[in-house]
This record gives sequence, structure tokens and C-alpha cells, in this order.
Amino acid sequence: MKAKEKKSVHYYMRSLHRDVGFLVLGFTFIYALSGIVLVYRDTDFLKSERQIERQLSPNVQEQELGMILHVRDLKMIKTEGDVVYFKNGTYNKATGMVKYTDKALPLVLDKLTVLHKSSSKSFTHWFTIIFGVALLFLAISSFWMFKPGTSLFKRGILFTGIGLIIAFLFVFI
Repeated sequence: MKAKEKKSVHYYMRSLHRDVGFLVLGFTFIYALSGIVLVYRDTDFLKSERQIERQLSPNVQEQELGMILHVRDLKMIKTEGDVVYFKNGTYNKATGMVKYTDKALPLVLDKLTVLHKSSSKSFTHWFTIIFGVALLFLAISSFWMFKPGTSLFKRGILFTGIGLIIAFLFVFI
């Protein structure tokens, strides 16, 4: 009967690296896709136009109207009687009816980008924290994929250095 072989730290780190990598594959897909979409958030890329009508309280002030409609820097263009005109819409001060045109991503992409932009007040921030910790583990555990001193380990160190330099250049240039 063979004595049980003691498994090395490299063995366990490689196994964990593999399993965590497979586990976060879906998270990575979501973050990659939503990150690409967010790069174009200042354009109409993939957005479709929709007409919105909402009943608000009468006599809402300009700043408050912008906050209610989630429109930054809402500027009134003109006023004719009780109707106030702003970019892409109108607000009737007497009735409180607001009608405007908005552009939005398809529902699924909108949900993914909201997840990508989660804040600490949102329950979804736990998704972001777990994903960040998992990615950090994958980055660090990659150093245990190959034994120190081997050519593959040295190559990994070289690519790590190159990656750090490129990251710093993107951040600071």
C-alpha cells in the first residue's frame, strides 16, 4: 500500500485558481459586457427612444423637476402660460403633467450596467465586492501556478511587470 503523498501549496493554489476562475466566469462576462456598454454611455449606442408621460405635483421648481426626472442640469428653454419647455419635453405647472422623450438601453443591458455602477447603499454592492475579491485572488494565486525559478514563472513575472507598467501609463497619462 502506498503512503499518502503530501500535496504542495502549488497543488492547492492551482486547484483553487481553476475553481474560482470557473466560478467567476459569469461575473466576468457581465462586467466585461456592461463595461464596454458604459464606455459609450455618452452616446446613443444601443439606446432606443421612448415617450414618457408622468403625473407630478403642480408647480414643481426647475431644480426639483430635474431631480425627479433624473435629468442632470435640466434647463428650461421657454415658458408659454403654464407650460414650461425643456430639452426633449414639457411640464405643465398647473396640472403637473410632464411629457418628455428619453433614450434608454434595452432592459437586460440596463440591468447589467446598473449592477456595474452599484453603490455601497445598494444590496448589489455585495456582488461587486465578492467579484473584486475573487479577481484579486485570481491575480495573486497565479504566482503559484508555476514553481519559482522555472522559465514559465519568470515569464509570468515579466508579464506582470509589463501589465503594471501599462496600467500605470493608462491611469496617469
